[in-house]
Formats: sequence, structure tokens, C-alpha cells
Amino acid sequence: MSEKSSKEKAQKKSWFKGLKAEFKKIIWPDKKSLAKETTAVVTVSVFLAVLISVIDVIVKYGIDLLVK
Repeated sequence: MSEKSSKEKAQKKSWFKGLKAEFKKIIWPDKKSLAKETTAVVTVSVFLAVLISVIDVIVKYGIDLLVK
């Protein structure tokens, strides 16, 4: 039982070492590029929300027109 426990601990330590190594590879964006990317994501999200709403209203109007 103690062999299994020590083996699990070694695997956990190895996993955390791997995780730490992967985090060191990350290239974090600077504030300027982060602001640009955030603006782009928000703009596209708002545009798609408006587009989906307009399509929804048109489809609803069309269905109401057919049903009545």
C-alpha cells in the first residue's frame, strides 16, 4: 500500500512540474493588444446579438403573418 501511495505522490509532483513548465511557455499579451482584442470580441458579440435579434423578429413576424 505504501508503494502505491508514494507512486501517486510522485505522479502528482510530476504533473505539477509539467503544469508549471507549460505555464512558463505562455506568452501573455500586453495591455494594448489585450484592449484591442477585448474590444474586437465585445464588438463582434454585440453585432451578432443584434443580427440574431433582427432575424428573430423577422421570423416571428413571418410566422404570425402565416398563422393569422
